[in-house]
Amino acid sequence: MVLTMPTTVKVDKKNLQMLTKIKKEMKAKNNDETIKRLISERQKIPSSMFGSNRKLAPFSAADEAEFH
Repeated sequence: MVLTMPTTVKVDKKNLQMLTKIKKEMKAKNNDETIKRLISERQKIPSSMFGSNRKLAPFSAADEAEFH
């Protein structure tokens, strides 16, 4: 199990309002989930690529950060 430390990201008020609106539209749990989804969409990574090989161990948060 990998523990990660939260990080603060400074955004202006308008960007926070837009992020909050998108979060509600996506029904995401939090801003972090919203940002992850937006990045995945931008990179055009199909969700079918995740979990397709049951023999592989799940990626840790550190792995995800390293490969993105």
